[in-house]
Amino acid sequence: MSKRIRNRILLTLAVAAASIMLFAGFPPSLDNVRERIRLGLDLQGGAHIVMGVVTDDAIRAETDAAVERMEALLDDDGITYRQGTRVEDGRFRFVGVDPARDADFRQLMTNQFPDWRIDSTDGDVPNTYVLQLDLAAEIVYRDQSVTQAMQTIRNRIDELGVTEPVIQEHGGPGDYEILVQLPAVQDPARVRNIMQSTALLELKLVVPGGGPFASRQEALNALGGTVPLDVELVQSAEDDIIALGGEAWYAVERTAAITGRDLSNASVGRDLNGRPNVRFNLTRDGSQRFGTVTAASVGRQLAIVLDNRIQSAPVINDVITSQGEITGGTGGFTLQEASDLALVLRSGAMPASLEYLEERVVGASLGEDSIRQGVLAGVVSLVVVLLFMLVYYKLSGVNAAVAMVLNILILFGALAYFEAVLTLPGIAGIILTICVGIDSNILIFERIREELRAGKTAVSSVVTGFNRVFVTIVDTHLAALISAMFLFLFGSGPVKGFAVTLVIGLTANVFTAVFVSRTLFEWLLGRRAEAPTLSI
Repeated sequence: MSKRIRNRILLTLAVAAASIMLFAGFPPSLDNVRERIRLGLDLQGGAHIVMGVVTDDAIRAETDAAVERMEALLDDDGITYRQGTRVEDGRFRFVGVDPARDADFRQLMTNQFPDWRIDSTDGDVPNTYVLQLDLAAEIVYRDQSVTQAMQTIRNRIDELGVTEPVIQEHGGPGDYEILVQLPAVQDPARVRNIMQSTALLELKLVVPGGGPFASRQEALNALGGTVPLDVELVQSAEDDIIALGGEAWYAVERTAAITGRDLSNASVGRDLNGRPNVRFNLTRDGSQRFGTVTAASVGRQLAIVLDNRIQSAPVINDVITSQGEITGGTGGFTLQEASDLALVLRSGAMPASLEYLEERVVGASLGEDSIRQGVLAGVVSLVVVLLFMLVYYKLSGVNAAVAMVLNILILFGALAYFEAVLTLPGIAGIILTICVGIDSNILIFERIREELRAGKTAVSSVVTGFNRVFVTIVDTHLAALISAMFLFLFGSGPVKGFAVTLVIGLTANVFTAVFVSRTLFEWLLGRRAEAPTLSI
């Protein structure tokens, strides 16, 4: 045996051993295979959820932010006005702008609010400006809210430890839907609640004499029958306070001292009574602003508002800067509730609320049946194809069998190494890989047969056959690889699963069909006496 052939055989054996260790461990076992080969939703069960993003919420938030920003800019420039309010989502107005500063107001709008246009200057009060969000900008904000919602969902699911979730846009343009597939989820209801939770945290000062009140009407009466523009009424989560008749309402400042965007971290803790609560830390900027607010508000109540419900309203006894805590309503949080709330606060608030459009639970038994049938189909196809090769190409069919088995070993080893997910379409990709691999061997064997018919020796026929077929094999595999890559880039979850196995299988097939198969032929012919023959 020549040194070149020995090295090629050693390399082949090393690749085979490494592939087996990657997906079956050492020593190889079925438990290692189950652990290292990740199965998709269709093979191990889980949840399939389609959610709609209520993008109107994002437009409303953008409108409110524009009003607040405009108010701040007008105050900084000394431009007086009567009031600024949101008329509807994507539309707001400023009433009673100083006529002498009309040009300054318009210049401010042009420079600072390029996405908004002055839609009207009519109104009961002179110098009333109505501003409308441009349609193109509105579409951008809606699309961004979907992207942000997907990222927030991914952050929350990653913290739950769900393996290889599928999170992607669903439907056509303008649908604003998200598809979430969660393999092997044990508690779909909990995951659904965590994904859907807006988790908008706001810390707002309670106005003097602002509650608690036993009802919204009582709070409204205390304010003189109308709610001032800079005040809002918020219900408390402590709605079982018997002394207040079952409800509790507060009048709080509309502008929050800090929000969830100012949080740097959130974790589960314990209150003085040993009950679970959520502790949070603020960013440097948030700490400075919160310290300024609390220093000027000692003795006042601070409402901790979560998703527009007050969790608690403690009295500020001293300056608060870098940290705080959230306790549940009467009865407090359970440990699970506190953990979930800390999780969603760490991952950030949703830019818009979600509504569930579809939910399916794929049972594990269905997945096991799919695995069983898929494996059976793969084994049957492999056996039938190899039997054909052995009958039609005689002993050379053994060469094809070895190359094909090694191809499958490499494929599973790569799946385990890259932590790719094996789906039911992925099994179809494996079966197609078997067919492509056999097709490559047939091309090689037929070319060798032609060389033998031309009167060449077995050694010369093998060398010439592989050399002349090499370009053809590379061309066909490259074309298939390009198609598979496009399937992966633009396809949905199941299509991507098919593309992954096909790409790995095609790449491995070039190695086994050209390198391994040729090595086996040369090793076999090199072991024989002069003028060796070839059974093909």
